[in-house]
Amino acid sequence: MSSGKARADPEDIEFENEESEQFIDQNDILAEVEDDGDVPMEEDEEDEGGDTLGDLAEGSSGSVPDNSVQHFQTHTASVFCVAGHPTEPLAASGGEDDLGYIWDITDGEIIVKLTGHTDSVTSVAWNADGEMIATGGMDGKIRIWRRVGKDDFRTWEFLTELQGPDEVMFLRWHPKGNVLLAGSNDSTLWLWQLPSGNTMQVFAGHSGPVNCGEFTPDGKRIITADQEGSLIFWDPRQAAPLFKLSGDDARFSLDGITSVAVNPSSTLAVVGGAAGGLRVVNLAKGEIVGTLGGHTEGESIEAIVFVDLAGTGANSGPGVVVTGATDGKACIWDLSTMRLRATLTHEDAITTLLAHPAPKPYLVISASADRTLRTWDARTGTLLRTHTGHRGPVLGASLGLNGDVVLSAGDDGVCLVYTTEEDEGN
Repeated sequence: MSSGKARADPEDIEFENEESEQFIDQNDILAEVEDDGDVPMEEDEEDEGGDTLGDLAEGSSGSVPDNSVQHFQTHTASVFCVAGHPTEPLAASGGEDDLGYIWDITDGEIIVKLTGHTDSVTSVAWNADGEMIATGGMDGKIRIWRRVGKDDFRTWEFLTELQGPDEVMFLRWHPKGNVLLAGSNDSTLWLWQLPSGNTMQVFAGHSGPVNCGEFTPDGKRIITADQEGSLIFWDPRQAAPLFKLSGDDARFSLDGITSVAVNPSSTLAVVGGAAGGLRVVNLAKGEIVGTLGGHTEGESIEAIVFVDLAGTGANSGPGVVVTGATDGKACIWDLSTMRLRATLTHEDAITTLLAHPAPKPYLVISASADRTLRTWDARTGTLLRTHTGHRGPVLGASLGLNGDVVLSAGDDGVCLVYTTEEDEGN
């Protein structure tokens, strides 16, 4: 079946580089590395409320106020991840029931049932133009679907299954090309070309599960971090790291790395640790340039996101970053001064942070195990709206329709859709 859209030959997909605008081709495929062993993923926090699935049906009574505008209740167990389509009123979600779905955020209708996994679906990700969707699971499988035809986004076909990881820890698409990055529980890192499904690189260098990773916003580099506390910066053309930081350097010791983000100018990374530590790293030099200390010791940093407070869209300067942890705090930092601007609070662990795009780039949305999401003005730290309706911890969140809605994935088995409009009076 045709995808309905002209697609570049795999050899034409490019990464950008200071010396050359093409530096990955099909000759860059490396041999598979040996499995270093298996470390099981920690189980998600149990829902203390004990609420049954389906209690959030419209019109149902209950003590939990619900200000969502739409529900998706098809999953039969915890929903771990949700992702809004970049342009269409669609979302994709994945859960403990070993299934993913593409669904319509306006009415909750199922568009596609994403099958084929034999264990929990823990990652879902759209490519840059929304023409492909990837699901990743605890079974180590990565499955790709693509849109069929040019008329709408309601017809999809299964494209291919990628294998290599023993358990998928995260998925990230390149910001410009159809290249997919995945971290594995067995310490390996994988890079594939789509739609061919060819393996472009298998990176070795981590010593534990690769918990998190990103392409830099300019698309030129990759940054990844593992459970043993190592941070690695990669040139995608090369198997050897550009630099590596680890706990062997006492200044960098983080008791395992749980989150990482890169500023819009691709010059600094903020790295969060399992014991509440935060480090700022200069990516050009591979050096630690700052330590941020606003979170409670021993509380894991679960989410990091950069925000554009000025609303200029400029990619210069260190930037402003928000960090969220299991202490229930979201701290807003000005990296030009390394000072704390404001602290935002939840009643339980923060699980996800989202930065709103233009025209309101100063808005930040936080999701929490306290069963709520909250929209904040990051310029002042003012709470603008509390999003309620979940009966269990909110495990994931995403923006949709260019930030007009926020989508949530709950331990209660439900996805909810909220508007990001401010409450009246704020």
